[in-house]
Amino acid sequence: MSKTLGFIGGGNMGQAIIGGIIESKIYSPENIMVADLNEKLLKDVEDRYNVKTTSDNNEVAENAQIIILAVKPHICDLVIDGIKDKINDDVLIISIAAGKKISQIEERFNKNIKLVRVMPNTPALVGQGMSAICNNTNVPKDELDEVLEIFESFGSAEVVDEKLMDVVTGVSGSSPAYVYMFIEAMADGAVLEGMPRDKAYKMAAQAVLGSAQMVLDTGRHPGDLKDMVCSPGGTTIEAVKILEDKGLRSAVIEAVRGCVKKSKELS
Repeated sequence: MSKTLGFIGGGNMGQAIIGGIIESKIYSPENIMVADLNEKLLKDVEDRYNVKTTSDNNEVAENAQIIILAVKPHICDLVIDGIKDKINDDVLIISIAAGKKISQIEERFNKNIKLVRVMPNTPALVGQGMSAICNNTNVPKDELDEVLEIFESFGSAEVVDEKLMDVVTGVSGSSPAYVYMFIEAMADGAVLEGMPRDKAYKMAAQAVLGSAQMVLDTGRHPGDLKDMVCSPGGTTIEAVKILEDKGLRSAVIEAVRGCVKKSKELS
């Protein structure tokens, strides 16, 4: 694309997006500009991705046709206040500030803007992110498609209704933590039975990765895939029974619901 893509914030998530974009060749490095106050970080970003960098957010605001606000929620308002007078009506704003609603960002800009809100998750850092996308009514379909292409460059992306963003937090945004706990617990069980920890982590993590890929690739119900592994009277159904007895399923459901509830309280 010939447009200039600007980032305000060059931290981990911003760099994950930049890396995916460049690897997918959606934008060339010379069409990407990154602003951040951390000079060392900017030098690292410039050396790693060969993109333009600046310590002045207004330079991005004045030159980019698409601007990604890749900043923490607590400084998002301050950043917007500093650039809003430099933003033209035709600029597309993408916010990845967690918890910041479209209406809140629109109110802060205090002008008619094209705005997309995105919630990516941390597996974006290894090219396996899941991003939820919603937009205001000013964003035309072709530009929304551009946003999807950007966020699919480092994983998967889905357009959702904004009212579901709290649910996205519970099932996607926060859920890597649940999965890490599951991997750790499986590995601990293997270590308890005598397996070296490094091998236990590798086997547990690969099993989770492969199982998830089967759900995505086959489109089959997770219950069907589970049944494929459970032979009558075998080892797997014995393990499944214990997990059911211990309440794994209900614990996970309640964890997701609790996460959604907390997200609603914080938003």
